[in-house]
Amino acid sequence: MKNKVTYPLMGFNSWDCYGAAINEEQLLSIAEYVKGNMADFGYRYIVCDIQWYEPKAKSTQYNNFTELCVDDFSRVIPAVNRFPSSANGVGFKAIADKIHDMGLLFGIHIMRGIPRQCVHQNTPTVTPGVTARDIASSFSVCPWNTDMYGINPNARGAQEYYDSIFEMYASWGIDFVKVDDIANTEYKPHDPYSAKAEIEMIAKAIQKTGRHIILSLSPGPAPIDHASHLAQYANMWRMSGDFWDESKKLDEMFELCYKWYEYIEDNSRPDCDMLPLGVLCLNDENEKHRARNSRFTKSEQEMVMGLWCMFRSPLFFGGDPRFNDEFTLQLITNENLISLQNSSKNNRPLFWNKKQAIWYCNDKNGDSVYGFFNLEDIAVTIRTPFNEKIAGLNLIDNKNETIGENTIIPARSCKIFRVK
Repeated sequence: MKNKVTYPLMGFNSWDCYGAAINEEQLLSIAEYVKGNMADFGYRYIVCDIQWYEPKAKSTQYNNFTELCVDDFSRVIPAVNRFPSSANGVGFKAIADKIHDMGLLFGIHIMRGIPRQCVHQNTPTVTPGVTARDIASSFSVCPWNTDMYGINPNARGAQEYYDSIFEMYASWGIDFVKVDDIANTEYKPHDPYSAKAEIEMIAKAIQKTGRHIILSLSPGPAPIDHASHLAQYANMWRMSGDFWDESKKLDEMFELCYKWYEYIEDNSRPDCDMLPLGVLCLNDENEKHRARNSRFTKSEQEMVMGLWCMFRSPLFFGGDPRFNDEFTLQLITNENLISLQNSSKNNRPLFWNKKQAIWYCNDKNGDSVYGFFNLEDIAVTIRTPFNEKIAGLNLIDNKNETIGENTIIPARSCKIFRVK
């Protein structure tokens, strides 16, 4: 019960660069940049991440128990001081219309559930006689954000509440919704998939709108023993917690991809998270980390892009693309790699020993592609699957290269070859 993926799962997400505090001017300016520099390569979704309904948001640090902007039916709405065009009940429709006019698609982030302030104030929902307090699960809370209570799926009016918020999103013209605190509900470590029923309610609400909305679930790690359920109801789901520009996290992602590769499908994708490349954390409260370049080396950035594409992970750029340097823009618009993300088949690891990996897939023409990844801090010689020298195209630098039984991979680097 989900919509098919009709456009590449590629775009921009505001979290890595603006946290909870992006505003309308920044969002539309980034959309214009994406239109002119990235859309032709498949990046079409512009996703406004968490707390667009929080008027005082200023960074990645949340204001605990702060007042949120809500409507008369206990639904969050955009903060007008940050998104002026949302005034007078317009919501995100004006922004969505502008993004659609650019030939792009618009997405938003939400937390599962219903605002705590509405529960405490016992405000109405769309169901006559049913209040926020009637449908909330008082014990179902997110441990890292104070905005919401989970929904009691058995309560009268619960499904109608989810129906109403997605009907509102559809009326705004939303094309993509990232739902958080749902793929792994950390408040129940013994039952991380405790929001299973809410996933089904949300998927049902999306279908009821009749609008083609892509459903993304966060945070990770999503429980792999529920992979079939995730694939049934969602288009993408996170395999890990937030992926930042740290070598350790990159190494851990190779292990996660090794565990999840069997679940890659055209309409269902395990998600490696955003690409923390380019200029990040533009409003970080720590001045030392504010507006910094990705801490990954250039070769590590190539590893990120290479693994994401060979694994067919969604590609959502996390930096502010308006500040991209030539290297970053060329890397994320590498058509050789992007074509693997869009249309490769038989994606799988051939070798993995925690230090080196060999990945394989067939490209859209059926040609074989091999990715050789070295996670060590020294150059290593990797045994290839070839018994003789063979001509290949290095998809990263687009240069022809001869590969033999062994290939040398520099420290923390990769080579990705297409061979006939």
